[in-house]
Amino acid sequence: MTVRGVDVASYQATDYSTRGLDFAFIKITEGTTYTNPKWVAERKTARDADLVTGFYHFIRPGNVTKQADYFLSKITLRAGDILALDWEDPGVSCAQKDAWIQYVQKKAPGHRVILYCNYEYWTNRDTTSFAGDGLWIAHYNGKPGNPGIKAPWRFHQYTSTPIDTNVGNFTDRAALLAWAGASSSGTGSTPKPTPPKPAYVPPAFPTRLTPGKNTPSAKPLQKALRAAGFLNITDADLSDTYGPRTQAGVSRFFDAHPEFRAKRKPHDVAIGPHGWAFLFTLAYGRK
Repeated sequence: MTVRGVDVASYQATDYSTRGLDFAFIKITEGTTYTNPKWVAERKTARDADLVTGFYHFIRPGNVTKQADYFLSKITLRAGDILALDWEDPGVSCAQKDAWIQYVQKKAPGHRVILYCNYEYWTNRDTTSFAGDGLWIAHYNGKPGNPGIKAPWRFHQYTSTPIDTNVGNFTDRAALLAWAGASSSGTGSTPKPTPPKPAYVPPAFPTRLTPGKNTPSAKPLQKALRAAGFLNITDADLSDTYGPRTQAGVSRFFDAHPEFRAKRKPHDVAIGPHGWAFLFTLAYGRK
């Protein structure tokens, strides 16, 4: 095993050694009230060393969904981050362990979610053999990479001296990076935020339309009514005039969506700004 790493909590220094390491797991939360006060600094140490970084939650008896949300609320995830559940409390059932992992998998798609537990829990307390995307097994048997279990595993914590130390069941660092979903250079770049979608501004709508008059043009209204299925008209029938056929199309629109009739202003004798925006949404699928 050439892939090595450590895991740290508030008991460890923030400037722990990263020499020769490929990954680090950092405790963030416990239950719904405790947050490791050192976790941000410990994460920086891992990031600065270009390690694949994992974060774990120590589960306590109680509402597992609230615990998961509390855990996830602390982190700004980036590509390649691994999430782990630390299952050590005897008051937490196997079913609760499974529920936490499954919930986090849904809440953080694209990230590996794994289970940490010791040899005794895995062999005597676990009844489902469910470990999410991988098992992180603790067994201080003096045999790094050989935790003594038959089930597949991803990480083996084999000693706590002088610090919790692990090996990863990967052929090399590149394999770990690929499994974690990180970039080939390390933990992956911070995803660029998706720019907000510009607010939809509908085209200028015909206002002050008077039946039989041709100022302003009724063509945009006619096209939108036709596209939304309220007006049976051809291109050749389009005109600048707000005539009987167009009026009938507007009536059909209001019959289908009467909530917009009351929102018209006195000068908006066609369909009004709210109705116009909604009509274009119906017609062209824009929001």
